[in-house]
Amino acid sequence: MPSVHVILPGDIDDPAAPSGGNGYDRRVCTGLAAAGWSVREHAVPGAWPAPSPAEHARLAEILIGLPDGAVVLVDGLIASVVPDALAAHARRLRLVPLVHLPRDDDTEARALAGATVIVATSTWTRDQLLRRYALPPSRVHVAAPGVDPAPVVAGAPAGTALLCVAAVAAHKGHDVLVEAMAELADRPWTLTCVGPLHREPDFVDRLRERITAHRLDDRIRLTGPLGGDRLAAAYAAADLLVHPSRGETYGMVVTEALARGIPVLATAVGGLPDALGHVAGERPGVLVPPEQPAALADALRRWLDDATLRERLRRTAARRRAALDDWTSTTTRITTALEEAMAS
Repeated sequence: MPSVHVILPGDIDDPAAPSGGNGYDRRVCTGLAAAGWSVREHAVPGAWPAPSPAEHARLAEILIGLPDGAVVLVDGLIASVVPDALAAHARRLRLVPLVHLPRDDDTEARALAGATVIVATSTWTRDQLLRRYALPPSRVHVAAPGVDPAPVVAGAPAGTALLCVAAVAAHKGHDVLVEAMAELADRPWTLTCVGPLHREPDFVDRLRERITAHRLDDRIRLTGPLGGDRLAAAYAAADLLVHPSRGETYGMVVTEALARGIPVLATAVGGLPDALGHVAGERPGVLVPPEQPAALADALRRWLDDATLRERLRRTAARRRAALDDWTSTTTRITTALEEAMAS
C-alpha cells in the first residue's frame, strides 16, 4: 500500500470556515484513501498564510517527525510561505506542494524550488507558476477539482432567483454585485449570498450599509455559510449563479452550479473561463470584466429581460453538465503526481 503524508491547514474541517481549498483538500484525502493509499493527515493550526512563530515551529516539528523518503503533499497555503522549513528537508523527503493560488513572490519561488513535484489545481494556475518561476514544466502537474453529480434544477421561467456562493470578502466582489443590483431595482429579483461572514468583518459591515443605502434589505440576503442539505436547497432554488470575483484560480462553485444545469454569470478572471467551459463553442453562461458594476448590471439586465437568452443558456448548461469531470479524475491526476515523486 503506497503511503502519503498530507499537511493541511488546521481549519480544514471547520463548518464555519468553508472554502474551495479546504473542500478540495478533503476530497483529495478521501479519494486517495479510497484508491488504496495510506493517507496520514497532519493538520497544522494557524493563521496561514501568515503563521505565528509558534505555528511555524509546529510545522517544523511535523516535518522533522516524518520518515526519510516519505511522500509529503503540502497544501500551498502552508508550503508557499515556509521555504526554509521545506528546504531543510528537501533532500530526505519527497515534497509535493499543492498550489491553489500563486503568490508571485520570492518566498514562494524559494519554497517551490525544492519541490520534487508540484500540483496546480487549474491550468491557469500552472501557467502562472511556469510564467513566474524557473520551474521545469514536466514537474508541474494539473489536477483540477471534480464535481459531484446533482439533480437538474429546471429554474423558474422568469429567472429572478439569483445566487452567489462565496465567502463575503473583498476579493469575491460582493460590493460590485450590490452596486450592480442597485441599477436593477426596477426589475423583480432576489439575491441570496451564501458564505462565511467573519473573514473580513469591516467589509461585511460596509456591504450591509450599501445594501441599506440602496433600500435592498428585503431583496438581498446574506445567509452565512451553508452546507449539506441547506446548501443543496439554495442551489435548487436558484435560476442563475452570479460569481463577481476579482480573482479566482478555478471557481468550484461554477462547476457545482453547472452540475445542476444552472447557468453562470461570472467575471473573466483567472481560471473562471476554464471552469465555465464551452459546449460546441457556446458558453453555459456569461463572462464580464471584473470590478465593473455597469457591465455586471448590463449582463443581469439581459438575463432578466430576455427569455430566449435564458432558455439558450439553460440548454447549454445542461449539455455542459454531462461533460464535467468527477472527483475520481482529480484523484487519478494527484496519484500520477505522487507516483512520479515516489520514483524520483
